[in-house]
Amino acid sequence: MVEKTETGGFWPSLYDPFRGFGSRLADWLSPATEASSGEESYDIAMELPGVGQEDIDLTVDNGVLTIRGEKKTQSEKSGDTWFFSERQYGAFRRSFRQPEDADGAAASAQMTDGVLHVMVPKRALEIPETAKKIEIA
Repeated sequence: MVEKTETGGFWPSLYDPFRGFGSRLADWLSPATEASSGEESYDIAMELPGVGQEDIDLTVDNGVLTIRGEKKTQSEKSGDTWFFSERQYGAFRRSFRQPEDADGAAASAQMTDGVLHVMVPKRALEIPETAKKIEIA
């Protein structure tokens, strides 16, 4: 259940359609990604056509895997007539919170045909000690 605080007046109702627009725009411009889980690892596949390996930065910090990169513009030919361009350029960043059993320190990545594949192995969780009753002396 979401509670919305009502404020009187006309202007807040005009603002409502634009609330959260920035995050929706960022999601729309982010590279397409798939995340899956196998028996031994978590796998993330991200489509990055036209992005070189040297333009991608992968980090694992505090249980969060972050993929940063930039698709750089190519020089445009002067004198050409452009009818349309649907290509996207610019920096991107996606972060993925790792599950408790993910071993981020052992993560590996490879780039194949414009798709970045990140594999994060699973580790066995430590089983906490069972409850023990303490006698009062």
